[in-house]
Amino acid sequence: MTLLAILIGTLVAGIGSVWLAAWLSFGVISRYTQHMLSLAAGALLATAFLHLLPEAFEAGVAPQALFLTLLLGLVFFFLLDKAELWHHGHEHHHGHGHGEADHAHQHGHEHEHEHHHGHAHHHAHGERTAGHWAVLAGDSVHCFGDGILIASAFMADVQLGAIASLAVLAHEVPHHMGDLVVLRQGSSNRKAAVLKVSMAGAITALGGAVGYVLVDALQGALPYFLVVASSSFIYVALADLIPQLQKRLSAKETAAQVIWLVGGMAMVMAVSQLAHQG
Repeated sequence: MTLLAILIGTLVAGIGSVWLAAWLSFGVISRYTQHMLSLAAGALLATAFLHLLPEAFEAGVAPQALFLTLLLGLVFFFLLDKAELWHHGHEHHHGHGHGEADHAHQHGHEHEHEHHHGHAHHHAHGERTAGHWAVLAGDSVHCFGDGILIASAFMADVQLGAIASLAVLAHEVPHHMGDLVVLRQGSSNRKAAVLKVSMAGAITALGGAVGYVLVDALQGALPYFLVVASSSFIYVALADLIPQLQKRLSAKETAAQVIWLVGGMAMVMAVSQLAHQG
């Protein structure tokens, strides 16, 4: 019975948060697509620095070990991005020259003319896929850790497990909104983006099932899961999203960027406060 409650709680938290994020991203605020990059960057950075990392460091693990994990995580996602870009460029090299030029032209209108051709060319190769696998991998690790947390709560008390599931759902919505923005870059297929993030969200149930069996053994590994997930969100925000915001804009447009960036951070802080109060 406890295992069934864990599976229901983890699926509601893992997949329900993705669908709620999709409804918000593509429905309520879809007309603000240009500002979603700023919102996503703020949400991902706040999730990493204000939620995941503090929780990891509260576990009592040596800071050096966690910082080393964070550093190795950043390097790993950098190499993953490199491999992805190399594969994408390799495909272009084998007969997609015209498509590449069209994509470069399509993306080029979003950038100021002051940016040199090499910068536009880089995004032509990389925007469609850069950060996608880093987000999905980090999301999967994060969701697996969430599943273990929910399982631990249910093992202690069913009511506590239900509260933990709702808290995780609330925490996940802002950064899933960021995930969907990243996956939508260079693609108009919303369903594919939602499906991919939903599959990562479903890993929460796997974490819950594993946590039910090995909850005591895995408790010591939770801080490392949290730090690896943090490294993916930090990498995507700083290497993929923020560079796309670094272009010459008017004072009004720059202020809008900052407002949406801070808004993403505030959104994560608000749901964190609500979850902790619950």
